[in-house]
Amino acid sequence: MAKKLPQIVADRLFTNMYICVKCNAKMRAPYAKVKAGKIRCRKCNSNKLRLKAKERRGQKV
Repeated sequence: MAKKLPQIVADRLFTNMYICVKCNAKMRAPYAKVKAGKIRCRKCNSNKLRLKAKERRGQKV
C-alpha cells in the first residue's frame, strides 16, 4: 500500500509530468500540447508520451 502524500507534494511531483515511452525521459508540459502532438522528447525526439504513474505496479510483497 502506498503512503499518502500531502497534496502540495503530489501536485509538484505528478501534475503535468510526462514520461517518454521510448527512453523514459521526464518532462513537464501542459496536457493540451501533449494531446496535440506539439511536445516531443528532448532526448530521442519521439512524441510518444505517457503520464507519470502515481503508484508503482507489479511489486510482489
